[in-house]
Order: sequence, then C-alpha cells, then structure tokens
Amino acid sequence: MTASSGSGPTIHGSAVLVGDRAVLIRGPSGAGKSRLAFDLILAGRGGQIPPATLVGDDRLCLEPARDCLLVRPHPELEGLLEIRGLGIRRHAFVAEAPVGLVVDLDAPDAERLPPPDALRTTLFGIELARIPVAAAFSPLPVTLAALTTVPGCGHPRPAADCPEEFDNHMNPAKATE
Repeated sequence: MTASSGSGPTIHGSAVLVGDRAVLIRGPSGAGKSRLAFDLILAGRGGQIPPATLVGDDRLCLEPARDCLLVRPHPELEGLLEIRGLGIRRHAFVAEAPVGLVVDLDAPDAERLPPPDALRTTLFGIELARIPVAAAFSPLPVTLAALTTVPGCGHPRPAADCPEEFDNHMNPAKATE
C-alpha cells in the first residue's frame, strides 16, 4: 500500500459494486483483476447477480469508516477499465462503496477446501470475507458462488434455496454422509 496525494492509502487492484457491497480484487500484475471486474459487471447485466458497477481499476483508495472499509477509484483513473485486447475504455462507475468481499488472485494459500480462517481477512482493522484463488483457477465461478451464498457478500438467498436449511453453508458432515 502506498499513499496518494490527499486520497488516503492506495493499492493495486480493482473493485466492483455488486448490490450494496463492493468486491475488492487484489493480485499481482497480469493475474486477471480487470478481467474479473468486467466479468462481474457482465454477470450483473445478465441477472446472475444484482446489478454490478465499476468502482475502480488498477489503483484504488481505501479508507476505514465507522464499521466498514470504503473503496474509491484513484482520482486520475475514475471511470477507466482495461479490457484486454481492446485497451483502456471509459466505463460507468460509482465514486465510493463499502467493501463486502475480498478476492485474492494467485493466492499462495488457495486450497480446494480452505480452512475457515483463510476465508477471512482484516484490512485497516475491518474483518472481511475473503476468497483465495489459485493461479490456475478461474475466479468468476467461486466469486459468484460467494456473492450468492455467503451472508454479507452480496444479495442474500432465501432459506428456501437451501432445502436442509444450512443457511447456505455446506455442512461437511452432511456432505460426506
């Protein structure tokens, strides 16, 4: 993280507002942050998730506020999104959003069945849901799954969607019966 001129700490990353919470996408250069951001916007347009709007791409400003972490686009990059093969494009964006989910691309701790502590992260003292994604794995399906099944990450699914009423969390004991 680095400081920017009057904007607070910044990180390399992308963010997309999905419903009322942002997905903060982190990872090394070339990991697919912009691609996942655009894929989420398209998933919102397609009705797979609530409407999704770009917050920022490439460089983001973070700020803790009350009990949440706010993300904003870097002022010099507002409304810009890289689309591989087309270049930098203007795109509708929101100026600020509370973060609800962190997706870490090329995460060294990514596992098929991650332990519960790997699915949480703390930024600026705010605990957030997290998805660690391995380099060889597509981040879109697991991100969509989190947005539709993990409380606080996206829009909630009614209990009727989960016939065993596990509150949309798989019970490991039940899964092996």
